[in-house]
Amino acid sequence: MCGIVGYIGTKKAYPILIKGLQRLEYRGYDSAGVAMISDSGDLNVYKAKGKVDNLTEFCSDKDISGSVGIAHTRWATHGEPSARNAHPHYSSTHNLAIIHNGIIENYATIKAKLQTKGVEFKSDTDTEVLVQLVEYVMVKKNLTLLEAVQVALHQVIGAYAIAIVDKRDPRQIIAARKQSPLVVGIGEDEFFLGSDASPIIDYTDKVVYLEDGNIAVIRLGEELRVMSILGEEQELNVKTVDIDLGQIEKGGYNHFMLKEIFEQPECLKNCMRGRINVEGNHVTLSAMIDYRQQLLSAKRIVIVACGTSWHAGLIGKQLFESLCRIPCEVEYASEFRYRNPVVTKDDVVIAISQSGETADTLAAIQLAKEQGAFIYGICNAIGSSIPRATDTGTYIHVGPEIGVASTKAFTGQVTVLSMLALCLASERGTISEEQYKEMVKELTLIPEKQEQALKTNEQIERLAPIFTYAKNCLYLGRGYNYPLALEGALKLKEISYIHAEGYPAAEMKHGPIALIDSEMPVFVIATRDRLYEKVISNIQEVRARGGRVTALVTEGDTQIQKFADHIITLPDTLECFQPLIASIPLQLLAYHIAVCKGKDVDRPRNLAKSVTVE
Repeated sequence: MCGIVGYIGTKKAYPILIKGLQRLEYRGYDSAGVAMISDSGDLNVYKAKGKVDNLTEFCSDKDISGSVGIAHTRWATHGEPSARNAHPHYSSTHNLAIIHNGIIENYATIKAKLQTKGVEFKSDTDTEVLVQLVEYVMVKKNLTLLEAVQVALHQVIGAYAIAIVDKRDPRQIIAARKQSPLVVGIGEDEFFLGSDASPIIDYTDKVVYLEDGNIAVIRLGEELRVMSILGEEQELNVKTVDIDLGQIEKGGYNHFMLKEIFEQPECLKNCMRGRINVEGNHVTLSAMIDYRQQLLSAKRIVIVACGTSWHAGLIGKQLFESLCRIPCEVEYASEFRYRNPVVTKDDVVIAISQSGETADTLAAIQLAKEQGAFIYGICNAIGSSIPRATDTGTYIHVGPEIGVASTKAFTGQVTVLSMLALCLASERGTISEEQYKEMVKELTLIPEKQEQALKTNEQIERLAPIFTYAKNCLYLGRGYNYPLALEGALKLKEISYIHAEGYPAAEMKHGPIALIDSEMPVFVIATRDRLYEKVISNIQEVRARGGRVTALVTEGDTQIQKFADHIITLPDTLECFQPLIASIPLQLLAYHIAVCKGKDVDRPRNLAKSVTVE
């Protein structure tokens, strides 16, 4: 969701800004722009609709001099995607320029007031309202830029991460955040800004994550200052970022998504490393040690998440109820936060988010905190907002996920949920020691079995063209595989733009069966488990109506091949871990179908990697 980059130092700003924007393309965007204070003192703003490449082409004959600048990739909220609505935005005098992630909810009211004062607007965005407000109070009250930003932010309602420059003071950038991520990188006689650390890590591993309600005063030749909106100085908390540059490059793959699908075996090893012992028979989570009583005394678990993380939560629900015998609910964070839910101090609320910045999930955490619940975060991005907002939690440690369609984050989340459920079940005595050790051992074998599942890639690549004609697809699964049917359908929708729905296989006859004909591909997760015979009956119901079935089956299966048009064979595992293996061919199916259709797999239309606005 939008991307912010900034630089102030002694180097040329433009190459750093453009490279930073390219690093942030995975977040999803529709336009891009830069603002730089040139060597001659001009504030130059250049913007283009579409990709960063369009911006660089537009800038090819422009003045790109200067060592201070800000840049942005926009994901449209207010105003259509266009160069006019792209960031940065000038103030009326062209002395100031601003970039902004988030939404200013009361922008219309502020805009109307400013228009009565004679301020003219050039765009349809809420962001331009903010820079015009800053300039208006700066002039009216004879304030410094910092003071004017403080006054303006007191008047706005909503979420923001902003960076603003003033051509009259080319040695300074003012940045601020509320409910939208912002990172300041600290180098030698230079500073960097980013929505996350990816645009920064080429230049420094020292960063400061701004907290909600904080303003950063970034001045060349001086130490970084961080203060509250009220002007109270804040202690600098400098973190060291540990990201391998190779993790955010394609490494020879055509797309980040394919690279990340193939990374999953190694990612899950990293996820389990240090948490499962060498013998492979015991799980240790630091949260379980530090907060044992809070977790063991839970009367109920509530999982809040969005999108793919919600699907992982549905698998977690079955794990917690089956293994730990704790009631568990799974809520869309976007609904939970507005539903006036019943939450008590006896509840453990588990918040799941790949980015750690999902706005709805953050709001759900705050609501649950206010009602006394214990909050457990499951996240990938170290230092992001959700880990800082929760009481404790577990990082999934799968490395940066650049592809918009989540793959390795999903399996990482399910792995952490599995480890947490096993820890709780062992401590509560709801499973036997023998069962516990068997399950832990099997979990350690999942990466090896994922390697086997990845060998279906060539078969799936050959199958993919068959499905490019489809307008609709149905995904069916039961038990632990029902959430996987939802996830498989979501992947196909996200990157190929084919409408797809996931259903519990038994529910098909309660409506969706009316849609089945020879033009409707049906993907069935039919691995061998306690519901296997039931799923065979569901497949026969599809075939009786002319449906075309592609089935994911366990190696050695001889029954389903009699009924299915296509079979994808997977290694056997425990029922509760099947989604960790069966997710791989579903990801590959979505990927290869989208490639066959000529879609931009890593940057699907209208989608953003990190949804930091409502």
